[in-house]
Amino acid sequence: MVRRGAFELDLVLTAGPGEVVALLGPNGAGKSTALRALAGLVPMSGGHIRLDGADLRPLPAERRGIGMVFQDYLLFPHLSVLENVAFGPRCRGAGRRAARERAARWLDRVGLAGFASARPRELSGGQAQRVALARALAVEPGLLLLDEPLAALDAHTRMEIRAALRRHLAGFEGAAVLVTHDPLDAMALADRIVVIEGGRLVQEGAPAEVARRPRTEYVARLVGLNLYRGRAEAGTVTVGGGTLDTVDSLDGEVFLTFAPSAVALYRSRPDGSPRNLWRARVAAVERLGDRARVRLSGPPFDAVAEVTPAAVAELDLSEGSLIWAAVKATETHVYPA
Repeated sequence: MVRRGAFELDLVLTAGPGEVVALLGPNGAGKSTALRALAGLVPMSGGHIRLDGADLRPLPAERRGIGMVFQDYLLFPHLSVLENVAFGPRCRGAGRRAARERAARWLDRVGLAGFASARPRELSGGQAQRVALARALAVEPGLLLLDEPLAALDAHTRMEIRAALRRHLAGFEGAAVLVTHDPLDAMALADRIVVIEGGRLVQEGAPAEVARRPRTEYVARLVGLNLYRGRAEAGTVTVGGGTLDTVDSLDGEVFLTFAPSAVALYRSRPDGSPRNLWRARVAAVERLGDRARVRLSGPPFDAVAEVTPAAVAELDLSEGSLIWAAVKATETHVYPA
């Protein structure tokens, strides 16, 4: 447990050998605080941290046997790449020659053997990230902490380094905890995702399960789904002031989801009256690549639709427009709340 002013982080977090756990959550949820508490950089007000059976909480950061990769890498500007990587082993008691030999092996593993004598200012963002990773792994940690390790990279470099990081994490025998705001990084790198909001765990599971069955609005937005909580009875879910039909046969408190692409929009009431049909007002229209995202406001409920730019023009969609929205019952997915 960590208390910082009015904020309280109370989190039970486990990670097994060879497992990568991703911490996801909105800004201010406590992700980086959790990571820094594990590293010994933030004091805890209660609880414990155990690594291989040993309680780390009484130990200072430098004695915890933990490797950490920060968002801005924090390489020593006055040291060469080789000496940056050798710094950790030297701090753990290795001699100069042994530390440099270990550093050289790690630079070779991350593909930077030819940059041993370079200074950090001579590196690209992707190269600096790999040096920071090599420095963290060179101490042979039982726990590896990664705080937004890809956030400072451009999109192309991010893809390349994400793939390289995945390979290195696959070969890491210790536990790894990754903090990220990017769901793609979490889905690609993690074996398990832990979602925290307001300092509390709100959802946990394998990436595919979290993406398929979000349990909060934040997670639903993250994975791109419309999410509602309501009460199901005989194939109908009551949500706020409206109802949605589904083909799932559940009763009781449930979550209901559907993809924005499943929402069909009409300027006038469509023929045939689809089972899930409601009048909505356009709150916003956003261009996303070759698609457009249309935010709809209720009553009976808010929703997000995804259509083509041609449909935006054809339907004359703009803020304040009144339209009809429809979702097929077969496009909805219902699961217990």
